Amino acid sequence: MEDLIIHEHLVIPADELQLFFARSGGPGGQNVNKVNTKATLCWDLAHSTLLYPGANARLRALAGTRLTDAGVLQITSQVHREQGRNIQACRERLRQLILEALKPPTIRKPTQPSRGAQRRRLNDKKMTSDRKQGRSSSWD
Repeated sequence: MEDLIIHEHLVIPADELQLFFARSGGPGGQNVNKVNTKATLCWDLAHSTLLYPGANARLRALAGTRLTDAGVLQITSQVHREQGRNIQACRERLRQLILEALKPPTIRKPTQPSRGAQRRRLNDKKMTSDRKQGRSSSWD
């Protein structure tokens, strides 16, 4: 297996990745029962130092159930009938997941309503109050 290039500054070495194969479900006739086409790509995220802590935490959150208790990220593909295409699908999914984790979260900047917006809100409240006051009966 070859190194997984995430982008020009981040490459996962091939010795950190493991591939496992199993029989795939779904259509395929007799081929399904004979050939191990399902691919599972494993990456030991707990012992890898490639990602900085913030990206590592975001990747753990994004991984969800694909992350084992031991900290191993498992990506599985069985959509294709060929083992090579399933391997490429696993590698691309891992790459996309890491790219998503590398994006820093957007920080919400609290804003204040404008003076005109405050005036309109208070005017609407006054109109609603007047409307409801007009409904009350004065049968004392």
